[in-house]
Amino acid sequence: MKYVIAMTFRNSGSAAENEASTKRLLDLYSKWSPPDGTTFHQFVGRLDGGGTFAVVETDNPDDLAVTTAKFGPLVEYQLYPVQDVADTVRAAQEGLAFREAVS
Repeated sequence: MKYVIAMTFRNSGSAAENEASTKRLLDLYSKWSPPDGTTFHQFVGRLDGGGTFAVVETDNPDDLAVTTAKFGPLVEYQLYPVQDVADTVRAAQEGLAFREAVS
């Protein structure tokens, strides 16, 4: 299953607190690696410095839960299960055909 993950840094303290939080996050991240069986197709940073986005594929959603738990105090997550757009279009066409068949 593929997921798009939006990550927003929890910078809600003073400038000094935010800097300490950023330092801690970078330290933790330098020690982290993706779980086996999880593929990061893209991992990009926001140009405003407020967070990151990732396109991740895994058959084990627990891997995502464990990863978000490691960084949760420092990062707010939004996870969206997604599929390739061709599959989304096919599903939309099937839905339309169903509605049109019901009078």
